[in-house]
Amino acid sequence: MKRVTGIGGIFFKARDAVAMREWYRKHLGIALEDWGGIGFSWQRPADAPEPDGGVTVFSIFKGDGSSQMTSNASFMINFRVHDLKALLAALKAEGCAVDEKTDSSEFGDFGWVVDPEGNKIELWQPPKSTG
Repeated sequence: MKRVTGIGGIFFKARDAVAMREWYRKHLGIALEDWGGIGFSWQRPADAPEPDGGVTVFSIFKGDGSSQMTSNASFMINFRVHDLKALLAALKAEGCAVDEKTDSSEFGDFGWVVDPEGNKIELWQPPKSTG
């Protein structure tokens, strides 16, 4: 079974998300959009398995517990996966701390697992149209 197929995004918590976004814009040239992030489009050869390409998201959120980022870590990595349900079942069978909650939206299907250090990891199965 395929497990992780790529990085879908990196999400940071910040005490002052507006100031943090401005720092990334000013010093690193990353102009985050109004929703708090940016999608970096992949550069892929024409014969790549995902010919429509893909996006890796970088986003900064206010660290007030209002998002899925409920661990104490200041960041969360989102990994693209091939089959979310199968992977969550396998992780649970392997004794991993799998969140029972999942989420589905027009952006795809989401699930979460916590690593041994307490970092919450988001697993994302994109909708069929984006790979």
